[in-house]
Order: sequence, then C-alpha cells, then structure tokens
Amino acid sequence: MSWHPRYRSSKFRNVYGKAASKEKCYDCVPITHSVHDNHFCAVNPNFIAVVTECVGGGAFLVIPIKQTGKLDPHYPKVCGHKGNVLDIKWNPFNDFVIASCSEDSTVKIWDIPNQLLKRNITSPKKELLGHAGRVILIEWHPTADNILFSSGYDYKIMIWNLDVKEAVISKPVKILDAHADVVLSMSFNTDGSLLATACRDRKIRVIDPRAGAVLQEASYKSHRVNKVLFLGNMKKLFSTGTSRWNNRQIALWDQNDLSVPLLEEDLDGSSGLLFPIYDTDTHMLYVVGKGDGNIRYYEISPEKPYLNYLMEYRSHLPQKGIGMMPKRGLDVSSCEIFRFYKLIPTKGLIEPISMIVPRRSESYQEDIYPLTAAAQPALTAQQWLNGVNKGPLLVSLRPGSGAVNSIPQSLEPEPLMKTTDVSQQQGWGGRMPLEDKQKPREIEDGRKQLKAEEKSPKNEQTCLSNCFDIFECPPPKTENELLQMFYRQQEEIRRLRELMIQRDVQIKQLELEIRNLCTDTGSN
Repeated sequence: MSWHPRYRSSKFRNVYGKAASKEKCYDCVPITHSVHDNHFCAVNPNFIAVVTECVGGGAFLVIPIKQTGKLDPHYPKVCGHKGNVLDIKWNPFNDFVIASCSEDSTVKIWDIPNQLLKRNITSPKKELLGHAGRVILIEWHPTADNILFSSGYDYKIMIWNLDVKEAVISKPVKILDAHADVVLSMSFNTDGSLLATACRDRKIRVIDPRAGAVLQEASYKSHRVNKVLFLGNMKKLFSTGTSRWNNRQIALWDQNDLSVPLLEEDLDGSSGLLFPIYDTDTHMLYVVGKGDGNIRYYEISPEKPYLNYLMEYRSHLPQKGIGMMPKRGLDVSSCEIFRFYKLIPTKGLIEPISMIVPRRSESYQEDIYPLTAAAQPALTAQQWLNGVNKGPLLVSLRPGSGAVNSIPQSLEPEPLMKTTDVSQQQGWGGRMPLEDKQKPREIEDGRKQLKAEEKSPKNEQTCLSNCFDIFECPPPKTENELLQMFYRQQEEIRRLRELMIQRDVQIKQLELEIRNLCTDTGSN
C-alpha cells in the first residue's frame, strides 16, 4: 500500500483561520457603503481605523485595538474631509499618525492622541493639495520616513515629502505622469526603489519613482488586471483581475519581463474583486475575495510551480473590506502568523481572523517568526529623494528581545520587563531578583546543578521536536513508514512527559530552598 500525498512538505501546510469570539469583535460599527474597491480599514498594534458613513462630508473612525464589543453610536470621528473618504493608511513608523484621501481632491495627515477620543477631530496636521480630481489611493514608502504617494482621477501619481514645516503643501516633490487612465493599485518592492501599478487601461507598469521612468509595461490582453503586488525580493509580481470570460483570475509575472505571465489561473465566476496580500516573512500569499467570505492562501517558491495552494478559509459572512495587523502586533504565544480584520457591513461588524500554525509547544517558535520589518525608518525623506536605497530595518518578535513599538508612548504604559525576561530565560520566573540581591551559596549551587541536569534533556527535547515533528517532516509514503512515524511520536510524547515531571520536581525543590532561606534570613 502506498500513500501519495497531494501536498508538498511545508511548515505552513496546516495553517488554519480562526475567527475571534463575539466578545473580541467590534460591533455596531457604521461601515461605509462606498462602492470603491479599497480596503476601507487600516490597523496597527494600537488602533483600528475604518471608513464610516457621515452626513455632509467624509469621516472615519479610530478605535483603540483593545476596545472591543459594541461601539457607542456617538463615538467621535475624524471628519475633516468635505467628500467621502476613499482610502486610509497608518504611518508604518508612527502608530499615532494616519493619512486619508477623499473625493474632495485632498490628502490629509492626522495626529491621533494617545488617549481615548472625547470629541471629533476636524483639524489635520497637514493638508496636501495638488490633485485635480478625487484621490483614491495613498501609500506610505516602506523604508523612508515621511514619504507618501497618492493617486487620483487626474491619472497622476504624486510623491509628497511631509518632512517640512508647512501645514498646507500644494506642490509635490515629484509627479508621475505615465498613465492614460485611473491607477487602480500601487505596490512597492522591499526597499521602495520600484513601484508597480495596475491601471484601468489593463496594463501593469514597473516604474522608477524618482526618475519617473517606466521600466516595464505589460499589455497582456487576456488578463484584465485590477490589483498588483510586489512579492518581496523574489523579483516577481502577482496580480488579480478577470479573464476574457469574466472569471476571477490570478497571474504571476517576472518583474523583468512582463510580456507573458509565468502562471495564469482562473479561480471562479464570482464578480467581486480579489485583494492580494503578501507576507514577506513567511512567503505566504493571501487572496481575499470582496463580496464573499473566502480567504485563499498560497505559499510562494522561487522555482516552479511558484504558487503552491495551501488551504482556504471559508465563511458565510461576506466581507466588504479587509485590514491587516502588522507583524509586531501578533500573538506569538499562540503561533499566530497573520491577522485580518474583516469588515461585514450587513451586520455592522469587524471580525478579527487569526491565521495560526498548529504547534504543540507553547514556547516561541523561531522558525515561523523570522526577523521582520521594524517600526523605525531606514532612511530620511531627503536621503531617499537623493537616490539612496536601503532595505527595512529588521527586528525579532521574540518576547523580551527589544521594543517593537513605533514610538515610545502607547495607550497603556508597559512596565519594564528586562529583569523578568532574564529570569524567565533562566527558568526562575519572578524569583530571580531576590536571588540576585542575596546570592546565597546554596542557591547558586542548586542553580548550577539544575543547569547541569537540564542541559542534556533540553538538547534531547529540541532534537526530538525537530526530528519527529509531524509538521516539519516530509510525509510518509508507505504504510510501514506511517507506522514508524506513529511509534516515534508516541515515544517522543512519553519521554517529554518524563522530562516535564523531572523539571517540575526540581523547580519545586529549589523554590522550597528559597523559601526556607528567606525565612532564615528574616528570623536572623
């Protein structure tokens, strides 16, 4: 008997989507009814912003990320636009600055206070005037500070330098006039030196934004593009659109040759737009359908077949828009590798959906959390404008490895955890400071003995987890191999339980010694 698996070996092949409970959703939110094909939602570790309905102009809500449950119908809004708000984006390097664009032909930059809003915000920090028509897209530069791109119905992309004192900026530093129709999508490569655009004229363009030159242009007629995305440093583009028969379609392109796609695939016959979202750290690609409840996800590889289908999250509640939490806001203790915020206007609901890698261990899983983009810029605005290219600064998501917040202040002050983190690494919990102050010889000897006893079992446990983890090993191809894998895992479970029991006994013994020493010291 042989077993031929239909999937490739991958640590992400068992990723599943988990919707948040009702208590952790945002209810009674008046989500916009705009028909534009944008996300209408922006998220960072402190706030969730969502475009809302407003009488006499455009507005959006900024809700603290921890303020779940029902929203007060009189909750304050950010409402300085004279027309409907079409797009909102948080500054990637400052969690308290957000940009918005509107049908009133303006782009506004807002400062959000670090305490709860008590009244409407109507005065922006900066106002950008330059477009001759409604502005439908905005994008922050991924590595340079205070550089913003905007695109509108005047067919122009404007580059703004916000690192100036003026509150009203009427002249952009650069205007890209390379399109003959409305730009539907913009995407940067990793260091922000190239910009990919999808236009209503059905063409994909790769542009050098500082020179204004079109480096590549695709006019592949059987794929009508709506959204385009750079796939990190893989020198590939991914696009979503429709085929000649109006089927929803995805395509993969070589960044340096857009004449013919590397891959082209029809998905279904639905009419809703497909939003592509790429996770550079895990090389996972998510395709979110507007008007349905599905989220398909794939793994990207540099070689054929390039696109490897993993799974699909399904829900009967259709989404109008979607928000994405940056990596620094994820819950690494539950092996969460991505989190969406799904807009459900029919219920006035924002539903978080966590993408989780199933793991048995509760410790930090370094293999699924590589270094990720930090919340600090790699370049100043002027450096980038002068021609300097630099990739994003990287940071570890390991708890206690360092601050990952974009700016020092936050909604809730966090206590300093340096001492606690060090003690947790040694396996002593919050009792370490007491030892460091007193340092009796008995405790030091006991700690050395524990380290010596744990050194070998710890390495043995790591080896077992790496060698026999069902999510890491290639799948067995025969019944005999399957049985061998089963017996190995049973043995691993048994040995790990014995190690845990031994460690629990050792920890209790040392805790008792500490308690006795503290009692003796107090009596003396």
